[in-house]
Amino acid sequence: MRAKRKILIIDDDASHRLMLKEALAEEGYAAAEAGTGEGGLEEQRTDPSDLVLLDLKMPGIGGLETLRLLKAYDPSLPVLIMTAYAAVDTAVQALKKGAYDYLTKPLDIHELKEAVRAGLEPEDDYRLAGLPEELRRTGIVSTSSVMEGLLTEIARVAPTDATVLLTGESGTGKEILAEAIHMMSPRRDLNMIRLNCAAIPENLVESELFGHRKGSFTGAERDKEGKFVAARDGTLFLDEVGDLPAPAQAKVLRVLQDGVITPLGDNREIITDVRIIAATNRDLEVEVRAGRFREDLFYRLSVFPVRVPPLRERKIDIPLLADLFLKRFARRHGKDIHGISPRALACLVSYDWPGNVREMMNVIERGVILSRGRYLGEEDLPEPLAGKQVEAPPGLDAVQSGISLKEMERMLIERTLAEKEGNRTHTARTLGITRKTLLAKIKEYGIEG
Repeated sequence: MRAKRKILIIDDDASHRLMLKEALAEEGYAAAEAGTGEGGLEEQRTDPSDLVLLDLKMPGIGGLETLRLLKAYDPSLPVLIMTAYAAVDTAVQALKKGAYDYLTKPLDIHELKEAVRAGLEPEDDYRLAGLPEELRRTGIVSTSSVMEGLLTEIARVAPTDATVLLTGESGTGKEILAEAIHMMSPRRDLNMIRLNCAAIPENLVESELFGHRKGSFTGAERDKEGKFVAARDGTLFLDEVGDLPAPAQAKVLRVLQDGVITPLGDNREIITDVRIIAATNRDLEVEVRAGRFREDLFYRLSVFPVRVPPLRERKIDIPLLADLFLKRFARRHGKDIHGISPRALACLVSYDWPGNVREMMNVIERGVILSRGRYLGEEDLPEPLAGKQVEAPPGLDAVQSGISLKEMERMLIERTLAEKEGNRTHTARTLGITRKTLLAKIKEYGIEG
């Protein structure tokens, strides 16, 4: 699962730090702490947090200077000030230096939790707030109605024991969705075991799945427990299930039908209760027609099929993903990058992303490392993207971290409408939203033409 949101507490009062850590733990946050501004700066450089709680009155460099240095290192970092000195001028100084809010001591815990939530809200806005927490924690970002419908389906099937088949191109996030299904199921406190069927040599697949007894084949020097036994009462995720060799397909079918396995070199049957989630980037119906995949196994696996759309079918999400990855990698690599240039964003939106979200993440990280300016530019992108002849989105000098997601969405809709010569059906299809949703957004943003 995605790691907990992490908060750094910088306060010279050890008992106050302990109280804050306990309050934040109740909300599901992880916490780091430092007793001085110098220690807090070093902690943020070596192991960055998502938000900082900063006391203004401290020995050493002091709260205001610590705030200035934190924001110089990472301009997008939300910093919440704590002070026992509620003088207006001190609070104003802190806000001018980049703090998003301040609280006075003794802290009201309810106010603290609300203020922390508000500081993290810009990123949380990406995460489809109407869906279960387990889905929002996956890190999936989208305003696409296609993804919203998919995630709603995931939330409905997760509490059942139904076998789920996730299909879609590589890099679309199938494993993340499998984790979310497990975490929303009654088996969440038990094991989720993963097996990449394409990564195991054909002669070892059955041993990995069902286990073996010592001496059952050359090299079997001791008994081995298979994945089905390791996942007993939990979840087994079979990634790239379309690559299973034929003998293993027959045995997996038997497990799904009868709930029993037989380790290699053993005559005993072992009963196992396992929930199966499978994923593949192959078209299994094509594989069935070609005789490479068993038809009966295909139907057993696809009790609840879910197609995960490629990124090119939800282009409306590209600015959101670009903004999210930019912030993440700028912080990780210590780069003072404020946003994405309009031509670079146009390149990202125009590209078809054969490697999907995984490819986009790598492209943005590479661009952040190469960038020498305050904005990620077209020159920081690899040749397949930077070489495209594109125009910058209208009405924007640069896509900045501070710009609202709604404004980014409005500009992308306007640009796509212009590209499609006002054809709303084609625009909706390109953006990965329904025509009804597009019409609603056109009305909401007052888009002309």
